[in-house]
Amino acid sequence: MAQDSVDLSCDYQFWMQKLSVWDQASTLETQQDTCVHLARFQEFLRKMYEALKEMDSNTIFERFPTIDQLLAKACWNPFILAYDESQKILIWCLCCLINKEPQNSRQSKLNSWVQGVLSHILSALRFDKEVALFTQGLGYAPIDYYPGLLKNMVLSLASELRENHLNGFNTQRRMTPERLASLSRVCVPLITLPDVDPLVEALLVCHGHEPQEILQPEFFEAVNEAILLKKISLPMSAVVCLWLRHLPSLEKAMLHLFEKLISSERNCLRRIECFIKDSSLPQAACHPAIFRVIDEMFRCALLETDGAPEIIATIQVFTQCFLEALEKENKQLRFALKTYFPYTSPSLAMVLLQDPQDVPRGRWLQTLKHISELLREAVEDQTHGSRGGPLESWFLFIHFGGWAEMVAEQLLRSAAEPPAALLWLLAFYYSPRDGRQQRAQTTVQVKAVLGHLLAMSRSSSLSARDLQTAAGQDTETDPRAPAQQLIRHLLLNFVLWAPGGHTIARDVVTLLAHTAEITHEIIGFLDQTLYRWDRLGIESPRSGKLARELLKELRTQV
Repeated sequence: MAQDSVDLSCDYQFWMQKLSVWDQASTLETQQDTCVHLARFQEFLRKMYEALKEMDSNTIFERFPTIDQLLAKACWNPFILAYDESQKILIWCLCCLINKEPQNSRQSKLNSWVQGVLSHILSALRFDKEVALFTQGLGYAPIDYYPGLLKNMVLSLASELRENHLNGFNTQRRMTPERLASLSRVCVPLITLPDVDPLVEALLVCHGHEPQEILQPEFFEAVNEAILLKKISLPMSAVVCLWLRHLPSLEKAMLHLFEKLISSERNCLRRIECFIKDSSLPQAACHPAIFRVIDEMFRCALLETDGAPEIIATIQVFTQCFLEALEKENKQLRFALKTYFPYTSPSLAMVLLQDPQDVPRGRWLQTLKHISELLREAVEDQTHGSRGGPLESWFLFIHFGGWAEMVAEQLLRSAAEPPAALLWLLAFYYSPRDGRQQRAQTTVQVKAVLGHLLAMSRSSSLSARDLQTAAGQDTETDPRAPAQQLIRHLLLNFVLWAPGGHTIARDVVTLLAHTAEITHEIIGFLDQTLYRWDRLGIESPRSGKLARELLKELRTQV
């Protein structure tokens, strides 16, 4: 507490000096300095209020003898009054100075002074005496007239900006770069006012023809912050312009999404989907330049976490939201697929873009085989114009994880010999860094496990221990190895789909979930399976009920 008191006193002196400088000069540099410091000053006001509300008026003036001067300077600064919640916090601070029962003339004068300052704040804007007399003569009170004037000024400027945007190279009718820059600077403290939205939108959409950006970085940052905190709502076209013109704003929007995902419940794709759609990023990603930046940030997150399943699942949900936004925006692609996925085979991207729910179920197996063939050619033969090696093809493939997750189900629900193409596809999905020989060994291992599982599905009696042994999950093999993860997912699919699997499902999960890491993995698998079943409409009542019960039980354990 003592340290907080010292910090507040130091801050008080700093802001008193700042306000004095701002009060004595109204140059362009002073205005810029004011705008840059608005957010920090508002935070200081919050801290001041928290301190003032715990004291009476006499104690306040003992500790801060010039508090009335500081608040007065702030109340007569139009930039501060217009910024976000500063006006409201100033009113709170002023109310702390009022004596409810004044004991002497000094306290009475202080109350009168506070009331006068409050009247000034509530009038919002000051105009010349002549303007006030004119509007009163027309029968308008200032409180009615000033907001209307502000609204008309904003609409007029917005209209001028739209004309400027349409005038193109007609230099005589274009707004000067200096004026555009000045407008963007003036808007910084006004951005959260609803009446200013048209001007903010017009500034974002009006590009100008200068080789360098002319709008102030502080303007872009303030708009982006207001969008992320839901303090303003702009059309998607304006948001796209913001993120195209100011890359740091797009990066901050992505980081804001990552922070929300990290702080949310782990392994809950429905909640992840809500966060992603609410971010406006999938809609903005319909522009290839924005999609490429977002995709690159996902790639970095994937590399930083060594391919964490949660990141893969998030990429898949984002891709699904992006494709829905793309379809809603225009049935015909405005941009070629190559602009979204420039380093991969166009034919492979085209096949993967098919939503499984749009493909007849009878053709799922055929489609999966075709995907496997194209991927194998891209990875091992380097044909079809693919660049970047196996990891580039794998990165494309995981965007469309719905297809990958269908492979195990297709293999387990078929009594025929497992197709080599599907075995290869599974091995590649779970372990993209493997070479040909190692991947071939994995496919042999998976084929043997599948044979055991299919034989056991015809058995009259199933036991969890026998199932674990048949799958090789009771050996000393590292359970974190990709091949072991693949086999665990085969076992989980088996107990969900096999006729007798439901009777031993809990025992199997108990045997598999012997570490917290694997428990989280199984929770993620079940959540992702239910999410996909729901989307594709392929959930059987019994399997869905079992998966939900297992998921609920496991979540209570972690």
